[in-house]
Amino acid sequence: MIDSEYPESSVPEHRELREILTRAMNAGGRTALAADGVRRVLYPHMRLEEAFAAPPLSLLPKLAAGEITPEMEKIIEVSAMLRLQLPRMLEQHRMIVTALKALLRAATEEQHPAFVQFAQKLMHHAQQEEEMLYPAAILVGEYVKLKLAK
Repeated sequence: MIDSEYPESSVPEHRELREILTRAMNAGGRTALAADGVRRVLYPHMRLEEAFAAPPLSLLPKLAAGEITPEMEKIIEVSAMLRLQLPRMLEQHRMIVTALKALLRAATEEQHPAFVQFAQKLMHHAQQEEEMLYPAAILVGEYVKLKLAK
């Protein structure tokens, strides 16, 4: 059975991103404007991740342990939707990185090192998603389909 919509470990991460962006938007100046720009492109993207990327990834521990159950069949469609949404999500990443670069510049000029670090970390995270997490989520669906012979 699929225990949750997305891995428990991603819940605090997305909550933390929202909290940091809120603090940046409250910082005032160009940093606040840039942070709002990040928020506008990041939040819709996070909803797509929570809908299509995180559910397959939540199965990884069970699959790595060799556990396959009929209830896992529903992840096949979720993973297929991720494959279809991937070009959109990658385009969102480009928009997010552009917005993060603006935040990085503003936070650097206005001397907000915490927001500089946040922007750098989030750009690295987007790269990790593209190179590892999204492909892994797609492969989960393919693997489950093969194992359940669907």
